[in-house]
Amino acid sequence: MTSPHQPLTVCLPIDDRRRAMDFYRDAFGFEPVGPLADDGVPEPLQFSVTAGVTLMLIPRGGFGWVIDPRPAAPTGQSECVLSLTVDTAEEVDRLAERTHAAGGEVTSPPQRQGWGYVAVCADVDGHLWQIIAL
Repeated sequence: MTSPHQPLTVCLPIDDRRRAMDFYRDAFGFEPVGPLADDGVPEPLQFSVTAGVTLMLIPRGGFGWVIDPRPAAPTGQSECVLSLTVDTAEEVDRLAERTHAAGGEVTSPPQRQGWGYVAVCADVDGHLWQIIAL
C-alpha cells in the first residue's frame, strides 16, 4: 500500500494548450514547469500548484486515450470541482477578477457563506474551481 503522502497529480482535458497555459498563468498565477515543446508550451503541460500537488493539462484526444473506453466530459461540462484555498477574502475577489480577465467565467460571484468566503469560476475549458478563504 502506498503512503497517503505521495504526490498527487490532477489531470484535466483541454482543447488548446496555449490558451490553457495562458489562462492558468494569468488567472491563478501558476507557472508552467518542464521543457518547452516546439510550440513554446511545456510538454507535458503541467503546473506545480503546491508542494506535492501538480496540475497536468492534457489535450482532449490524449486524455481520451488515457481514460479509454470511458468518454471524457465534453468541453464546458465539469466532472469535478477543484478547490483552491487562499488566505483572505480579498484574494478570492482578486482571483475571481483575474479569472474573468483571462477568459474564464465567474459562475458564482464571491460571497460570504457560513463556512467561508467563496467564488466559483470556470476555466477556459469549463472546469470548475472553487476559490475559498476559510
